[in-house]
Amino acid sequence: MSDPTEGNEVERLRALERRIAEAKGLGDAVSHSEKDYSQAQLAWRMVIELVAGLLIGFGIGYGLDSLFGTMPIFLVLFIFLGLAAGVRTMMRSAQEVQRKQLAKSAGEQGDDSGG
Repeated sequence: MSDPTEGNEVERLRALERRIAEAKGLGDAVSHSEKDYSQAQLAWRMVIELVAGLLIGFGIGYGLDSLFGTMPIFLVLFIFLGLAAGVRTMMRSAQEVQRKQLAKSAGEQGDDSGG
């Protein structure tokens, strides 16, 4: 035994899905927020890469100093090496993003000039 209002609810649900699809079709606001989100992701990725390099350098330096009994020498040395590794990784990430943006802009320019 089917509920007579069930068909009406299904139709209302379909109408709602169509309205949602139309709202998503606006595009500019959605792509702008997605762009901001990806930039924030990139920034956090770079911060994490830098901090991870520092922490790994700190851990290795502290471990070696504890092992050999030479407290500040290896700690300072490996903190600087960790910083250098973190900065190098950050630069590599920035170059990767720059290459993607250049390829994307070149693809858009190719589409525009081809018509």
